[in-house]
Amino acid sequence: MPDLATFAELTSAAAVVVGLIFAVVQLRQFRRVQEREAGLELLRSYQTQQLARALLLVFELPDELSKTEVEARAGSDIATLCALLTTWESLGILVHREQVDLSMVDDFFSGPIVLSWRKLRRYVEQQRRELHRDTIWEWFQWLAERMLERESATPPIPAHIEHRHWTPRK
Repeated sequence: MPDLATFAELTSAAAVVVGLIFAVVQLRQFRRVQEREAGLELLRSYQTQQLARALLLVFELPDELSKTEVEARAGSDIATLCALLTTWESLGILVHREQVDLSMVDDFFSGPIVLSWRKLRRYVEQQRRELHRDTIWEWFQWLAERMLERESATPPIPAHIEHRHWTPRK
């Protein structure tokens, strides 16, 4: 029969183990809440008329236009285009700093990011040369390259196909 000191040590060890398990569970719940909040914030902050206008502008551009050609086509909407680049730039920084999950950004924006890069790559490169600054739109490029890497490893499957048999949890 264990003595009182052994019993106290076992009770203390059990309390520590239970405390650690509780902490891990709480940490996982906190992480899920953070991910949900980040997703909702992405949804709120990026659902603007300006972003929609910028995406429509970019989607209508032919691929690989020069800086001069992009500016001519954008006309008075060039600031809207700049706002889109700033959006992708900001999102790239948030992903790199692990403030926003890459897979969430992939779900929300992989298509628009990849298309934006394909259509604006030459514009960005010429702007960098003109300004003698290789860091112009660097995080937009970084983010687009991450999206392209993911797509080369696993080609994107539209949600309506990939999740056609989805049912909500009970």
